[in-house]
Amino acid sequence: MAAAKTGDVAGAPRSARTAARDREPLTRDLVVAQAIALADVEGLDAVTIRRLAQEHHVTPMALYRHFRDKDELLDGIAERMLADVALPAPSDAPWDEQLRGLLGALTEAVRAHPAVASLVRPRIMSSPPGLELAERGLALLRSAGFSVEQAAELGTMAVTSAITLVTAEPGAPRIWDPEARDDEIRAKRARLAALSPRRYPNVVAAADALTNCASPPDYYRLGLDIVVAGIREARSLR
Repeated sequence: MAAAKTGDVAGAPRSARTAARDREPLTRDLVVAQAIALADVEGLDAVTIRRLAQEHHVTPMALYRHFRDKDELLDGIAERMLADVALPAPSDAPWDEQLRGLLGALTEAVRAHPAVASLVRPRIMSSPPGLELAERGLALLRSAGFSVEQAAELGTMAVTSAITLVTAEPGAPRIWDPEARDDEIRAKRARLAALSPRRYPNVVAAADALTNCASPPDYYRLGLDIVVAGIREARSLR
């Protein structure tokens, strides 16, 4: 009996050591993936070095081997998002159609993780995937006859607009608890519907649409079409 008891006691540490040994190695990519997953559920504010260390059952120092601070972690998240942009192959299509394709690919990638979308635009020039996107876009704008300066300005506006479509998507949640989110939506709809219909007739009429949780099917298509149409029109203002 004593021998069995000794084996049982000794077995727990061996199991712990085995679990630690079999655990997936903590890599930079794994930390970034966990950070994005955490942001998807709880929002970007929840993403901290300490919280991610808890998620991986390690000390924060283990993460500092991969990221010197939170800013570097956010850089890694943005780079991952940009790496997920499936850029369409160059073609002989008109420049505006190709530009529309680039912006569509960017929006599609960022839409998958709206909580971290705001990290992308200021970091485009800081990673190879972002630089590739910028180079393709600038080349298309230059081929349309814009100067270097104009192409840079319009390209920045276009990327900002594409990402803003995601961060401002109708019904995108600010509150991650489903019940609390539903309560917020109902309260907002009630506030709008209670406004004076004589003073704000259009706002009151659109109360349901303005608080609708589901984006209209053509929301992104129309938004990107407007961006590209604006750039086409800008050629006549040069």
